[in-house]
Amino acid sequence: MNVFRADLHTHTFLSPCGDIGMVPSFIMDAALRKGYDIIGITDHNSTVQAREIRRIVGDGEPYILCGAEITTREEVHCLAFAESDESLDALQRFLDDNLPPIPNDEEMFGYQLAVNEAEEVIYEAPWLLISALEKSIDEVAAFVSSIGGIFIPAHIDKRQNSIISQLGFIPPDLPFDALEISSGCDLEYLLTSNPWLKKLNKAFVRSSDAHYPEDYCRAVTYFNMPSRSFEEIRKALHGEDGRSVSLQ
Repeated sequence: MNVFRADLHTHTFLSPCGDIGMVPSFIMDAALRKGYDIIGITDHNSTVQAREIRRIVGDGEPYILCGAEITTREEVHCLAFAESDESLDALQRFLDDNLPPIPNDEEMFGYQLAVNEAEEVIYEAPWLLISALEKSIDEVAAFVSSIGGIFIPAHIDKRQNSIISQLGFIPPDLPFDALEISSGCDLEYLLTSNPWLKKLNKAFVRSSDAHYPEDYCRAVTYFNMPSRSFEEIRKALHGEDGRSVSLQ
């Protein structure tokens, strides 16, 4: 098995709260400079910039996992990833169809721009991307599962916008692949405070949730698997065929 360093939760300039420095060239170059092999691009309720970065990288480095950080009706943040262009198209349609048509106020929330390698604007999101979708977490998880995606409740240790803060529990029939903790989370304390989490027997990933260059790749999850691919990442999250994830 090989060991790959990953940060699965990263925002770009497309997220209204994302810094102007979070552009494709920085994301690619800084990941390599810091020794990261897998980067998840997860803008709020949009896959547009993720797909452009994957197009730019191609078969190069780092491996780009395309997805979005979805805000559910309950204001729970979740990471959703899709593999093929077809499944990403389906995910983007789902987001577009269920995002409330609230115009973005650039002065209040920031710009929502996707750029190419030359930092030329290729897309501007018209509706406020940090709004909650008109779908419950159960509906979002079911949809991601239906397109063969990966679904991970985000930063479950946080006091707002986490599945624990918003619901107080994790629905027993929720189809998810792993649980994410934030960069500064003490996992041992979290498990001691919430012993029921141990019974779920699910993998934990640690991510930076970076919105600014200084926070980028400040957290790491180690993927133990033969090679980098969507299916290998899924297998590692589920501990299948000798694959695994670890936080140290």
